[in-house]
Amino acid sequence: MFVDRNKELEQWLAGVLAGEMFSLTTASADASFRRYFRVHLDDRTFIAMDAPPHQENCQTFVAVAQLFLDCGLNVPEVLAQDLQQGFLLLSDLGNDTYLSKLTKESAPLLYGDASKALIKLQVASLPGVLPEYDAELLMREMQLFPDWYIKQHLGTELDEAQQAVLHQTFTTLVNHIMRQGQVYVHRDYHSRNLMVCANNPGILDFQDAVYGPITYDLVSLLKDAYISWEEADMMDWVVRYWDAARKAKLPVPSDFSEFYRDFQWMGAQRHIKVLGIFARLSHRDGKDGYLKDMPLVMDYLRRVCGRYLELRPMLKLLNTLEGYQEKAGYTF
Repeated sequence: MFVDRNKELEQWLAGVLAGEMFSLTTASADASFRRYFRVHLDDRTFIAMDAPPHQENCQTFVAVAQLFLDCGLNVPEVLAQDLQQGFLLLSDLGNDTYLSKLTKESAPLLYGDASKALIKLQVASLPGVLPEYDAELLMREMQLFPDWYIKQHLGTELDEAQQAVLHQTFTTLVNHIMRQGQVYVHRDYHSRNLMVCANNPGILDFQDAVYGPITYDLVSLLKDAYISWEEADMMDWVVRYWDAARKAKLPVPSDFSEFYRDFQWMGAQRHIKVLGIFARLSHRDGKDGYLKDMPLVMDYLRRVCGRYLELRPMLKLLNTLEGYQEKAGYTF
């Protein structure tokens, strides 16, 4: 199939580029069925996206790209499109991901830039433009955890009491999260999708954007599945975002402790979802590279559940599933 797609993509590009000579190299492949190629010409490069139409929706990518451009964000410009074949030609934001450039020294500046871009997106938010990140979707995402992480990855079946703990935890999280202020949500705003470039950051992989909880993208950014930081550093960046968000009159609580709780509880939902997604990528799609990132995500989840009384039953369940020996109190 890929051989045929590659030929079709090259033929399409030949027409779009009006006969100019070009070559292709792999730019990246993400967790979906999309593939990205760098298109090399004599004096410039572009990015070609191959998104098989029976598996991916290019129209959504095009629409969200324009929306984010209108919000003032640095996202790839769609230069040519063939929605029927699932091909796009995009401007090239370069090779330098945040993940490749983040160090203790560079992190404050890079995260500062990412937070400013996030606030710019959120300030422009309007209801009714993007799909809603509603309670049903939040719950459906977390269901990936029992379906794929517990059942497929751990090979475990929950008993009735354990299922009740999971259901109560999911319900508690969703009820709390749905009370947050609502804004545009990129939904995967992390170090592999942010590029270090002239108008920093360049932003990729935005096609699943929704209208939902204001802390979601901040969680994606700072509680990243691919890189971790000391809690003091993370807290500092959260405070700086919160202060800027208040000044921008975004719908965040006036009390930082309340906002930090929102941030942590949103994190719990995302960590649960991500563990399920990583397990599914491995067991359904054969993409085992994500397994190495599971321990960090699980550590995030365990820490959140240990911090809040309402989530302690979930921590106890995790202890049982992961084979932790519980000591006095609770275990991180």
